[in-house]
Amino acid sequence: MNSKKVTKSIKMIILSLIAVTQIFPLYWLITFSLKSNAEIFGENVIGLPKVWRFVNYATALTDGGILRYFLNSVFYSAVTVAVVAVISAMAAYAIARMKWKLKDTAFGIFTVGIMIPSQAALLPLFQIMDKLGLKGGYLGLLIPYIAFGIPMSVMILTGFYKGIPKEMEEAAYMDGCGIFRCFLAIMLPMVRPAVATASIFTFLGTWNELMFANTLVDSADYRTLPVGIMSFAGQYSTDWGLIGAGMVIATLPTILIYFLLSNQVQESLVAGAVKG
Repeated sequence: MNSKKVTKSIKMIILSLIAVTQIFPLYWLITFSLKSNAEIFGENVIGLPKVWRFVNYATALTDGGILRYFLNSVFYSAVTVAVVAVISAMAAYAIARMKWKLKDTAFGIFTVGIMIPSQAALLPLFQIMDKLGLKGGYLGLLIPYIAFGIPMSVMILTGFYKGIPKEMEEAAYMDGCGIFRCFLAIMLPMVRPAVATASIFTFLGTWNELMFANTLVDSADYRTLPVGIMSFAGQYSTDWGLIGAGMVIATLPTILIYFLLSNQVQESLVAGAVKG
């Protein structure tokens, strides 16, 4: 009994240290956003602010234009997640459950899409978007975001579709279901945890993306939140507390999305482990 208590205590200590290590950056970011430059670069680096500068948030939302950038990022992320989820769910179903000649080729193309680094596609994308007249607007970012989000989602969903017994579809067909009704009413609800997982990856990739947003968007009206925060850095002086406030505002949606969909992610991981 004593050895079990010691083992349990050691595990609790280790898990507590891991938790503190994970939570500390968030604590540091929040306190960072409420300090002045003098405190940030002075002796009070990780302590609580001596003067709580909530004005940093007010300035970021009003004078800094963070609210506009925030709404732009919400729009880009929401549209990208929705379109990628719909296209990926249908494409993965066709690859995993339907019989057609080029399905292996199609799956190979999606696999290659994961292997191509986004940096290598930046210059061709810039030239294509410029010639099509799409650079600088919403479509100029949405198209690359959707294109780079689909391959990973297809890979995730294809594995889950293959793990579903074919008897489920056969029973549905015997009851008179067509292929579209079977997909919508039978298959799609069963892979909902996988769709949630893929959607989280897509959202994070879109929300935090900087390279495309900084290259393909010229006007401040279409800037995303990461680009907007980067613009706070001045040539001669920088208000780091203001940047910290913008980073906190940018972090909150990702935390919220995780809490809302964490159960779905855990279900998908457990289901994937059982199927594997």
